[in-house]
Amino acid sequence: MAQSNSTTSPRWGVMTKSIITVIIIIITAALLLRFKQLIIPLAISFILAYLFQPIASLLDRAPRLSWRMSVGITYLFFILLFISLFTLGGLGIGSQTQSLISLLQDNLNEIPSLITEAAKWLSEKSPVPIDLSTLNLESISEELLSYIQPVLGSTGQVLGSVATGAASFFGMTAFVVLVSYFILGESGGLRENLLKFEVPGYVEDFKRLSQELGRIWNAFLRGQMIVFTLAFIFYLIVLSVLGVRYAIGLALLAGISKFLPYIGPAMVWVALALVSYFQTFKLFDMDPFAYSATVIILALIFDQILDGFITPRIMADALSVHPAAVLVAALVFADLMGILGIIIAAPMLATFILIGRYIMRKMLDENPWKNLDAAKRPPSSLKLLDAVRSFFNRVASKKKTPTLPDTDTPPASQEK
Repeated sequence: MAQSNSTTSPRWGVMTKSIITVIIIIITAALLLRFKQLIIPLAISFILAYLFQPIASLLDRAPRLSWRMSVGITYLFFILLFISLFTLGGLGIGSQTQSLISLLQDNLNEIPSLITEAAKWLSEKSPVPIDLSTLNLESISEELLSYIQPVLGSTGQVLGSVATGAASFFGMTAFVVLVSYFILGESGGLRENLLKFEVPGYVEDFKRLSQELGRIWNAFLRGQMIVFTLAFIFYLIVLSVLGVRYAIGLALLAGISKFLPYIGPAMVWVALALVSYFQTFKLFDMDPFAYSATVIILALIFDQILDGFITPRIMADALSVHPAAVLVAALVFADLMGILGIIIAAPMLATFILIGRYIMRKMLDENPWKNLDAAKRPPSSLKLLDAVRSFFNRVASKKKTPTLPDTDTPPASQEK
């Protein structure tokens, strides 16, 4: 009779668990400090994988295409597009944008006097009597400069590395794309597998957290990309027609400004005023102030339409964070992560609020998902993505449906 040689593994006591936890925290903190330069590229890799997941899913619905092949086609298209953009003038675009940032930084000190002269010009040309002498315009402009200068400085550093074609930039880009490809390829087509944790007893909690975080980042990333594209196309076309210099750089700046409430649009208006006023060419030989006013008024009208009608329909209330809180978070993350911190400030703030609410309610022995019923939220407003997804579904279903013979038509042998 065989005897069982299995032994029971001893349980860890409270002291052992505490020591192991402290050791893990120390090792994790040491690794983060040692390889902190990899945190931002890894974050971008996860963001790329999350953005490309719907595209790969659409391709995966086609017949005879596996998931890895769909992911490979998606990233191949992205690489070809990236190379084409740089071949068709990507380095020139970066150089133009860097020149724009340098021009703005050199002329920012002229803003107080420019605002004063603009107020005098407005008082003289306005058909209605306007007296702006009571306003302390210099203090207002200096306060505006205190917010704009740090943002322009961080943006100039990032664009400068791109414009000079630094080898580190292209090497880090290749690293980000490669890591993102492996993350998406190993997910098996499931969004929740992009970042998966399994802790015994907390599987459902992590699943619910993953759903909530997916809702936040899905609404922000894809919705904000649409807003960025609309702003870039509008400013590029309008500024090119009006003959404003650095149209591409200003369009990029306008698109990025949509990630930063309040200060972002103000930064674009200041940039438009400086560039249009100091450039030698004026459309129809207009007065410098009239030319600058025309450019700024068109920008104001578009921003009001975009922020008042288009953005709410695209973003809905998915983030549920106050714009003022997003502004503070953007300034904090800009100091930590540069321009990337400005871009992802809103979803990062919503993520911290979600995790903080979960921890607080667990500590108070309350239901952590109270008032978080997903069924009561407004539906996703990304109608464009839904339409594309339904189109691919119809195409895939038609290809997979076998063609049945017509039973009403008799064979040729029976007719004879």
